Amino acid sequence: MTVEPARSVPSLSVPAPRSTAEPPAAPAPPPGPVPPGGRAAWLAWSIGVSVYILAVIHRTSLGVAGLDAADRFGIGASALSTFSILQVLVYAAMQIPVGLLVDRFGPRRVLLLGVLLLSAGQLAFAFSSAFGPALASRAVLGCGDAMTFISVLRIAARWFPAARNPFVAQLTGLAGMGGNLVTTVVLARALHSEGWTPTFAAIALLGVGVFALVALFLQDAPRQDPPVRDALHPQAAHPEAAHPEAAAAPETAAARSKVGRQVLACWREPGTRLGLWIHFTTQFPGNAFGLLWGLPYLVQAQGMSRAGAGGLLTLLVLSNMTFGFVFGRLLSASARARMPIVLSVIAATALGWALVLSWPGGHPPAWLLVGIILVMGSNGPASLVGLDYARARNPAERLGTASGIVNMGGFIGTMITLFGIGVLLDALSPDGAGSYSAAAFRWAFCWQYVPLALGTAMILRLRRKVVAQPG
Repeated sequence: MTVEPARSVPSLSVPAPRSTAEPPAAPAPPPGPVPPGGRAAWLAWSIGVSVYILAVIHRTSLGVAGLDAADRFGIGASALSTFSILQVLVYAAMQIPVGLLVDRFGPRRVLLLGVLLLSAGQLAFAFSSAFGPALASRAVLGCGDAMTFISVLRIAARWFPAARNPFVAQLTGLAGMGGNLVTTVVLARALHSEGWTPTFAAIALLGVGVFALVALFLQDAPRQDPPVRDALHPQAAHPEAAHPEAAAAPETAAARSKVGRQVLACWREPGTRLGLWIHFTTQFPGNAFGLLWGLPYLVQAQGMSRAGAGGLLTLLVLSNMTFGFVFGRLLSASARARMPIVLSVIAATALGWALVLSWPGGHPPAWLLVGIILVMGSNGPASLVGLDYARARNPAERLGTASGIVNMGGFIGTMITLFGIGVLLDALSPDGAGSYSAAAFRWAFCWQYVPLALGTAMILRLRRKVVAQPG
């Protein structure tokens, strides 16, 4: 899962009053028109989120095809993990450029480009019969995937009032999990009944309808006079009006310098860095499990059938959707819920995996497997809290850039985890992919505690800086 993902230009809620647990409130917005909400807003969001759902289907498609990919391309765990690592690496590397593109050209154009890249990458993957071309196609797919989430949240920020944004942000992640549900239920069955090429080609062709929907019916923002303003700052709805140089055709040295300053300003903000580490620490366990290693672990280490393993992966998606709804409600009610949610999810994930991995014989009972999967369902929704912290501490004209920086975090953590588990599995199983034992998976999955410990330490360190920062 991922909850790319959705498990947010982020929730544009009014920050809570300053306390010892939360950062100071951001400056009050200037008076002026605000996004209207209503049916038109939900329609615009629905069109945008259809692209995100499609992206999650593409992103998680390898999660139910890992064993088939190993057989098709004749590769082991390290090479298999390279598919997801490269896809995630491209996704993470594109976050800042995509944030800048959204701020400059608007989310609609970026979404259209994203659909084209997603479809092209998946179509190439469908017809690949060698490792190299298949790897390149996953990189293209990752590039298209990177353009969806930030764009959808930017649409939500322009169409909905501030008070609705925490809930809409979590709802976006929840909707994305619907795409994951399609993967685990529909795609898994189609893969074994229809075969590799027809299944992945059919997914690629879904992009035709989604592209037409966005091109014909989506508007970046409501049409109003005076122009609609973002919930925090009036110039955010149409940044090119506030900054005419952003619309200039030639790329000048001054414009490039401005981009560099914008990225640097976002990074210097402690709230942005805190958001990145929250996203890093909370998202990667569920992401790594859902994107690649969940099915092999359940089938090869726990002796489950593919149908039973698919059922548990479906439970992971349903849990993610439930937590997304609950966290959205909590965050809409109070920004003070942010850090308790984050720390609770980290603690529950660490404890859950400790119980699973320490179980005698390496075969925990079914109730414990169900429990850890339910806990990992909270990972994606909790990662969106990081985007809330970045939103609260950055002005509206650089929200896309700040969101891109934060959104890198979870996917960097996922990449580190995918790679570490793959290398350890190969090292512990010299006879190759078919010989991965429960003991090998147990020691390989212990790698998760390395990024978990690093991320938790950085969250605690940066949290103090954000609380101490004057408002």
